[in-house]
Amino acid sequence: MILALTINSCSTPGKRYLGQQPWGTTPDGKSVSLFTLRNSNGMEARITNYGGIVVSLLVPDKDGKLGDVVLGYDSLADYVRSNPYFGCIAGRYANRIAKGLFTLNGVQYHLAVNNGPNHLHGGLKGFDKVVWDAEPAESPDGPSLKLTYLSKDGEEGYPGDLSVTVIYTLTDENELRINYKATTDKPTIVNLTNHSYFNLAGAGKGNILDQLLMINADKFTPIDTTFIPTGELRDVAGTPMDFRKPTAIGARINDDDPQLKAGLGYDHNWAINRTGPGLVLAARAVDPVSGRVLEVRTTEPGIQFYSGNFLDGSNMGKGGNVYNYRDGFCLETQHFPDSPNKPEFPPVVLNPGETYSSETVFRFSVE
Repeated sequence: MILALTINSCSTPGKRYLGQQPWGTTPDGKSVSLFTLRNSNGMEARITNYGGIVVSLLVPDKDGKLGDVVLGYDSLADYVRSNPYFGCIAGRYANRIAKGLFTLNGVQYHLAVNNGPNHLHGGLKGFDKVVWDAEPAESPDGPSLKLTYLSKDGEEGYPGDLSVTVIYTLTDENELRINYKATTDKPTIVNLTNHSYFNLAGAGKGNILDQLLMINADKFTPIDTTFIPTGELRDVAGTPMDFRKPTAIGARINDDDPQLKAGLGYDHNWAINRTGPGLVLAARAVDPVSGRVLEVRTTEPGIQFYSGNFLDGSNMGKGGNVYNYRDGFCLETQHFPDSPNKPEFPPVVLNPGETYSSETVFRFSVE
């Protein structure tokens, strides 16, 4: 099926566009589509319902030239074969849970251990590896894609039937908005994020070490050598974790600091500064050469900054580009890692009758 829907925009002379095309089948025979969302400025997002992956994101630079700023692959087969979570929806629990264990209402649950001794991003077949039901649609804010998935009780060891909805919307303000909702029929835990790897110079255009980053956080959660938070909230002041002012990602990444060694670079959660609920600025990144700016706003309490420490040149990406060490960075809005085992962290339990609701906005501009 091919859907091509043109949506007129009153505010600009351009035209919005929403399209769908077949994109292959999974090894178990499920059909997958690739959806194109384009706003009236020409910014374009391509998203597949396999894993809810943002496959490409075309964003203008200071000269108006479009460039793809997310790492990924050209084909579904590449994502199925080997994907370090490029662009996906991570869940049922994004990030790590220590030893794949947590206790809820007196019952201990055993999850898959798929990252050293720990559970990562939902397990062996997390939300990044399932085919979501997809519904492209017009919205007042721009073309959108509604993805839904029912995660059955016991899937990857998690309790409860979890009904999940994720809506991507591309606005004429050059925002990619992501809205998450989930309900359950049994007490469970949930923590969802998007795991896009960004390079504001363009995917495959070298490393990200000269790009500037600001993280709106006075504190971060230190980790042990298996990447699990210790439970402490530590001040960033006087440490390489201080990104309260725009700082080159590579400025201190190789400092002789125990936390950088523990994370093999940056792979940590920051506690976002906020005074109340709602969307708040969590991070801002700038590529000085292209002039592209990325601002991240979220309703979440934390953000994981990952500096692409495990990219090793083995991933042949879009257009034949090889993704090498630190060629992309992630800004994963989230509840804190290992929260089910850290009662001092913001809670992640979802009960029947409640609705998990979260929003993250990636806004692009130039300077």
